[in-house]
Amino acid sequence: MNGADTAFILLASALVLLMTPGLAIFYGGLVRAQSVLNTMMMSFAAMGVASVAWVAVGYTLAFGPGGNALIGGLSQVGLNGTAGELTGTIPTPLFAVFQILFAVITLAVVSGSVVERMRFPAFVLFGALWVLVVYAPLAHWVWSSDGWLFKLGLLDFAGGTVVEVASGVSGLVAALVLGSRLGYPRVAHVPHSVPLVLLGTGLLWVGWLGFNAGSALAANGVAASALLNTNTAAAAALLTWMLWDQVRGGKPTAIGAATGAVVGLVAVTPACGFVTPGSALLIGAVASTVSFFLVANKHRLFPDDALDVFACHGAAGIVGTLLTGVLASPEINPAGTGLLAGNAGQVGVQLLGIVTAAALAGSGTFVLLKLVALITPLRLSERDETLGIDLAEHQEEGYQEAQSPLAAPVFVGND
Repeated sequence: MNGADTAFILLASALVLLMTPGLAIFYGGLVRAQSVLNTMMMSFAAMGVASVAWVAVGYTLAFGPGGNALIGGLSQVGLNGTAGELTGTIPTPLFAVFQILFAVITLAVVSGSVVERMRFPAFVLFGALWVLVVYAPLAHWVWSSDGWLFKLGLLDFAGGTVVEVASGVSGLVAALVLGSRLGYPRVAHVPHSVPLVLLGTGLLWVGWLGFNAGSALAANGVAASALLNTNTAAAAALLTWMLWDQVRGGKPTAIGAATGAVVGLVAVTPACGFVTPGSALLIGAVASTVSFFLVANKHRLFPDDALDVFACHGAAGIVGTLLTGVLASPEINPAGTGLLAGNAGQVGVQLLGIVTAAALAGSGTFVLLKLVALITPLRLSERDETLGIDLAEHQEEGYQEAQSPLAAPVFVGND
């Protein structure tokens, strides 16, 4: 065991934990006032659901010894046998909690696609199953030394496929299965608190430094590169989104700047430990451009993915994963060599990883939602959705009186 590495991952784990409350605040600001509590509760529920599922059986499905190319062994159910063991130079229980927090934030991201109309009990049940059926096997494929994508040489430093592509595609499929919010797109579902969006973005940005740098699992030069590249890509993506706002709408917007920063953080996630800072600038700018135009045309392209999870996580994760295959430099990390460094085949491996993650996440989400629907209704009734999901599901309101959620909806268009 290395004390410096252990201390570093302890700190990184705390930062990754911070990301989920940060996401709750970010998502909470983006929805209407009548939905803020339920939206934030989905992220907090993910902290409980994913943590319990991961300790019970998720960890051993992903990283348990004695497995095969598709799934881990079952010897570490309940984290049995991990005490006193090492993963690299850190205690295995510490590695386990670091991975728990990755599962937590990934499930919380998925919730952004279904806010304002999915029943809370259905989300909790779906979340527990999703972590075990979709997330854990994919983590095994990509990050376990036994996993088939790991053996093929897929480069995914901190979760471009496991976290971002999986959550984006799952969110898109969930939005399709649940259907649109009432009145969408004629009813403008306007964010109720831009300051909350900015606060949540700031917390995500800070937490993401631990998410990406900690994925080195050691206090070393690769972790330092990941930290630098994470901040660099987020900054580039923020400025790029503001530029497109200026060009297309005449004014840079606060929500646009916040969204751009998150897109940059997403896109650099698979690449951060493999590329130069100059490449991180390019990744942030390209991903921000792609996501900007997807969001601008979402009504024509996608079902009602309420908080643009696919456009900002799925698409940016795809861009970042592909560009990792192009830009990975052995000077930064000997474990990764991309197209520009002479390894043309890496792009094909990255593409295979994207397709595989999307297929597992999409099909798994569809089947799980249909299964959950046999047990409990997925969606609110029209009456409850009109009343507001906070009152219908939690008997609470985020705001009182002047900021009551029961104000008349704003209609746009010709109707």
